[in-house]
Amino acid sequence: MMTSDNPGHTNSWYAASANDKRIRPALKGETQADVCVIGAGFTGISAALELSERGYSVVVLEATRIGFGASGRNGGQIVNGYSRDLATIAGRYGRDKAVKLGAMSLEGGEIIRSRVAKYGIDCDLVAGGFFAAFTEKQIREMEAHKADWERHGHTGLEMIPKADVGQYVKTERYAGGMIDRLGGHIHPLNLVLGEATAAESLGCRIFEGSRVTGLDMGDKPVVRTAKGSVKASYVLVCGNAYLAPLLPEIHGRMMPVSSQVMTTEPLAPDLIESLLPANYCVEDANYILDYYRRTSDNRLLYGGGIGYGGNDPRDLTGVIRPNMLKTFPQLKDVKIDYAWSGNFALTLTRIPHMGRLSDKIYFSHGDSGHGVTTTHLLGKILGEAVAGHAERFDIWASLPNLPFPGGRTFRVPLTMLGAWWYGLRDRLGL
Repeated sequence: MMTSDNPGHTNSWYAASANDKRIRPALKGETQADVCVIGAGFTGISAALELSERGYSVVVLEATRIGFGASGRNGGQIVNGYSRDLATIAGRYGRDKAVKLGAMSLEGGEIIRSRVAKYGIDCDLVAGGFFAAFTEKQIREMEAHKADWERHGHTGLEMIPKADVGQYVKTERYAGGMIDRLGGHIHPLNLVLGEATAAESLGCRIFEGSRVTGLDMGDKPVVRTAKGSVKASYVLVCGNAYLAPLLPEIHGRMMPVSSQVMTTEPLAPDLIESLLPANYCVEDANYILDYYRRTSDNRLLYGGGIGYGGNDPRDLTGVIRPNMLKTFPQLKDVKIDYAWSGNFALTLTRIPHMGRLSDKIYFSHGDSGHGVTTTHLLGKILGEAVAGHAERFDIWASLPNLPFPGGRTFRVPLTMLGAWWYGLRDRLGL
């Protein structure tokens, strides 16, 4: 395995190929700001950039490095929508809520594309995504999702028959699928670093190595670290799966879940193009899914697997490589240069959880595996709420969010049991 030479980050290809490896200073002493953001991942940086554009003074406190968590480790896929489809949302929360959430469901990808263009962010943005189906049942489900999406204004979807799958991915595994022309892929760490630099250009101050140790609530909240403090008019809590036990009332309603990713060595251009001719990213339709794509330097980046509670397998490559070889057996002699994992925050409902801890302290977490686009949307909505436009925030905050059954002790085994059942259904084609 190769090393990233990027201190503080996990040993990933993203860390190794980051455009900006400089380390920001830690917070020392007392300071003030209009808004203090806890967490420098996509949610926190999206909110910080939105607020900086609106003229607010912003301080961001990051425990380790910008993009240290899921924002800098994920599969890099721009997947529109949420972890639960709009039909499910309508069934749970009513048609009115589904229409309102549906109206926002493409915005996360639009925010990414507009910021990349506006600030000239170099993050290997490529358009196009392919959802792969193994069975006729999964194809029928995709057709239903497509029809529902189109009712909410998404016109970029097209069903792909088995005979045409090879235009997007050269494998015999799939029975068909669906393309999303409004999907795509990016280098996620370079995206969040570019957005952070954009916020800094507007006056935002970002402190790394500044883990929050305390939060004094009140009319003028104070956020404390080991060596400093920030007095702010508003605080945005955006720690997600890496929030740890700082705020039990938030942390108890989400569970860290790990996913594993690896990259091959750089492949010959004709080989990587033969695997993924259209350079679309791919994810399959199984409950525990595989996802993969080409990188800018002709590697195959392949992810999958799941570890409830944030637990990782001992051999990351041993988990992912067999699945890669099922898809592309011609890669059996290819070396793996990097393998890593990262945690995302899962809620019981698989729907993001937003709310207020007080009139001055807002939070957002639990994007449940659809974080690349959703975090950008919800970060912007946090910024809107601080600016006095809380209509969209209140829609999200009104959605019920429940604790995991069994509490901290039994949430992992109970969730694993549910995942086993759905995984069994995938294997049996039910």
